[in-house]
Formats: sequence, structure tokens, C-alpha cells
Amino acid sequence: MAKAAFDLQPSDIRGKAPTIAVVLGDQLDANSPALNALDRDRDAVVMMEVDEEATLGPSHRQRTAVFFSAMRHFALDLRDKGYRVRYTTADNRSNTHSLTGEVERAAKALHAERIVLVQPGDWRVMKAAEQWEQLTGTEVDILEDTHFTCSLEDFNDWAQGRKELTMEYFYRERRRALGILVDDDGKPEGEQWNFDKENRETFGKDGPNAPPPMRFRPDDVTQEVVDLVKSRYPDAPGNLDTLDWPVTHAEARRLLHDFVDNRLRDFGPYEDAMWTGQYWLFHSHLSVALNLKLLDPRDCIEAAVKAYEKNRAAINSVEGFIRQIIGWREYIRGVYWREGPGYRDRNHLDQHGDLPDFYWTGDTDMRCLKECIKPVLDHAWNHHIPRLMVTGNFALIAGVEPRQVGDWYFGMYADAVDWVTTPNTIGMAMYADGTEKRGPVVATKPYAGSANYINKMSNFCKHCRYDHKARTGERDKGPACPFNTFYWDFLIRNEDQFKGNNRMAMMMKNVARLEKEEKISIRVSATSLRKKLGIGDIDTKN
Repeated sequence: MAKAAFDLQPSDIRGKAPTIAVVLGDQLDANSPALNALDRDRDAVVMMEVDEEATLGPSHRQRTAVFFSAMRHFALDLRDKGYRVRYTTADNRSNTHSLTGEVERAAKALHAERIVLVQPGDWRVMKAAEQWEQLTGTEVDILEDTHFTCSLEDFNDWAQGRKELTMEYFYRERRRALGILVDDDGKPEGEQWNFDKENRETFGKDGPNAPPPMRFRPDDVTQEVVDLVKSRYPDAPGNLDTLDWPVTHAEARRLLHDFVDNRLRDFGPYEDAMWTGQYWLFHSHLSVALNLKLLDPRDCIEAAVKAYEKNRAAINSVEGFIRQIIGWREYIRGVYWREGPGYRDRNHLDQHGDLPDFYWTGDTDMRCLKECIKPVLDHAWNHHIPRLMVTGNFALIAGVEPRQVGDWYFGMYADAVDWVTTPNTIGMAMYADGTEKRGPVVATKPYAGSANYINKMSNFCKHCRYDHKARTGERDKGPACPFNTFYWDFLIRNEDQFKGNNRMAMMMKNVARLEKEEKISIRVSATSLRKKLGIGDIDTKN
């Protein structure tokens, strides 16, 4: 029998380990405070693959494989650096398949007196970790996650007393605090903080001329994981044969440098654009590595700033990238922890429709949705505009229950961790994170759009059977685009909700101009379309 490429076993660690560091799958940080708390000769690192996490909901095969493979590579790297590592694979017969069960087993086997771990990225896991001390009789220290450039304490200090948590203002303060693209007086490089208006270009009729993406062929360790996932989770969604994400720190750094050298220059202008069959375009594809902590955000910022200083990338591209890293990413994390564990179940607009089956299969005749779901099925990824303005937008205006949408994003993306996925889905895409006491937190308006936006930012509508200009009915060019029917229905049924929103004023004036008969026609068409797509009654809890 051939020797396994991954040869770490729990039995390899014998004797006592006074302190054990529990390293979770999204905490593969070489500079982790948990690792720094260890004596390499006496203490031990504890890592585990558990079904509890892989089957929490439908989980894309690539998401599970990326986590497991990156974890195994990290464990081998730690062993080579002299750490004692206790690693339990998913197919280990003694595996309890829960994080708590494996921590209990490890603490008992190693006679641990202290457990350390970095704050998890999930309220559910955080609550579990808070029970470990009582369950194991072992002291538990939950350490601050220093991967991020803004501590949760600093975020809460910024948020305290504000009526609205506007990301743009947070971003500006972080730029000043970190000294990024600002002068000695704290004024922004290029004389403005945000170049978003310059970053909405389209590709025109000739389409994009993007370089091929850097991808990574699975090595023997990853291939063992692929075989494991195929056999252990045979009913999981998604294509595993196209797996080519970075799973080591070295690969993540190569991907960063490839982006800066070959894509950053054109990232800004075209970051909102889409094109048939072109999924990667000029985007960085770094979110998987960043969210598993194979890559440090500070390294991303430094590389982008150096490119600007050397005139290899314009300010609008560099600023746009940095805003994603220290602005949006850190802001979203702060919101997640500030809002509490019930965030994932919020439903501000009280929508209860079912997520259509084609989100899991890509089997739809709407070209834009087919084009935006295919890379999710094949690569567990697409960029932020397909997420927000196509798949998210459609679910919002169609009346789908936010939690179902959140579960799809959480399960189907390789970069999904609860702290980042839930606010982006429930807060941003679904406009659902308001409470009885106040309105939505993340978004100042619902990101609802008709087919007009998709036609402007892509070539999808040119290859679609639906008429992107029609609201209802059948035209010479085909039936009305469902995006249009649902968009106007969404505005009509939420007319009272949006009247007081200044950012919705123009759209609501357009709604007010509609004749009563047209409103009825739109509502009837939307109801029929929801039934056809399996969305059902959006006003009734299932």
C-alpha cells in the first residue's frame, strides 16, 4: 500500500502538552497569537476535520476540499517548523466529528492544562468554545485575531453613538489611522477618498482582453483530500474536478503578485463589468486565501501601494482594491460581531419565498443567472457584481427568504466564513438586517435593479431569450425579462417601506407614475412567475 502524502496522525503526539492551541480551518495564520503562545518542545497544536462543519448545510465540494487541503498543508508546515501537531482527519475512526468532541478528546489525551485559540469567525463556534472550559475542566483563553488591521474594540469605538454605520466614513478613518495613501495632513492621495465613479466602465462590443488566471494544480496532499471529499460527501453540490485554488502561504503570495503584476492596472475601471464565459476578468481571486488567512491583508496593501508608487497601476485601481481590503472587509467583520448571533435570521422586508432550484444546478434559461451561477458550481466563486447585482438582486426582488439565500452563499463559495458571508448577504444583498428598533445597518438602500443594469454592465442580455426592455407580457423579442417583472413588483409591494428613503426617491416617483392597471398587471405577472419558478408565496412563512 502506497504511503499517504499526508502522514500526520493523532497518535504521533505522545505524552503531555500543558498548553494546546486549537487551530480552526479559517485560522491558518503563520503569525497566529495562538501559535505564539506555545512552547514548541512541550505544547501542541490541535487541528481537526469534522463532519459537523462540512455538513452544516449543503457545502460545495470545493469549499470543503479547500479548507481540508489548506489545513493539511498548514499542519505539515507547522511540523516542519518544529511544532508538535495533533491532526485528526475526517476518515479517522476515532473522530467524533464535532469541534467540541475533538477538543475534549485532545485535552484528555494530552493532559492539557490550558487551551488557547484565536477568536473564531462564527458566532456558533464562538459559543461552543466558551463552553470548553466547563466541559474539559481546562482553562480556555480566546485570543484577539490580529490578522485584521482593525480590532473589534477599535471598530466599536468608531461605531459608538453613530446613528448610521456608513462604511465610507469608517474607511476614511482607517486610511488615516494606517497612513495609507494619505499625506502628512491626512488628506487623500489624488485629492479624493473614493474613485468608485471611475470604476464603472464596460467592455464594449469587443469584450475584455484579460490575461488567463493563475491557477494551482492539486498536489498529492490535495488529491488525497479530493478523493476523500468525493467518497465521504457524495451528495454535496458543485464540481470538484476543476479545483485549483491556492492552499499554501507560498501559493497565496504568488497569486497576489500575479494580480499586482497582471491585473491590478485594469482592475479598477472594469471591476463592475461582466462578460459571457469570462469569470475571472481582472479580479484578484484573493478572497479564499485571505479568509483562510493564508495571506495577510497588510501584504496586499503594501503590494498595491508599491505598484502605484512605481506607476504600474493608477490611483483608481489601487484605491478600489485597498477599499475592499481595509474598508469593506474590516467594516463587514465589525458589523457582524456588533450585531450579535441572531443576525443570520433577520428578515427586515418579511419575505418568505423559496430559493429556486436553479441556484443549485444552473438550469435556467435566464442567461445572466446561468452565466453567474456556472462559475459558482465549477469554481465555488464569482466576483462581487454577480453576487450582489445578479444572484443576490434576483433573490431580493423575487421575494426569497433571506436565510435561504444566506445559506446558499455560505455553502457554495470557497471564501465563505460566517463573519463575512452573512453581513454581505443578509445586510447588503437582501437588505434584511434591520430590526424592530431601527432600519437596515449595512445598506443605505436596497440593491435592487432591473435588466437595464445587467444589460449595461454585461453582454448577457444579447444572448438571452427574454426582452430586457419589457416589464410584462410577450414582445417580438421574446417574453419580458423576469428581472423587470420582479423589480417593479418589488418596488410596488414595498412602496410604503421605501417612501422615506432619500436614495430611493427617484425610483419611487417612477412607481407613483404607474397607472393602477399596470401595477395590477405587474403584481399578477410576478405572482405567476414566482409559482412557475418554485418560489411560491412570499408573504407566508413556510
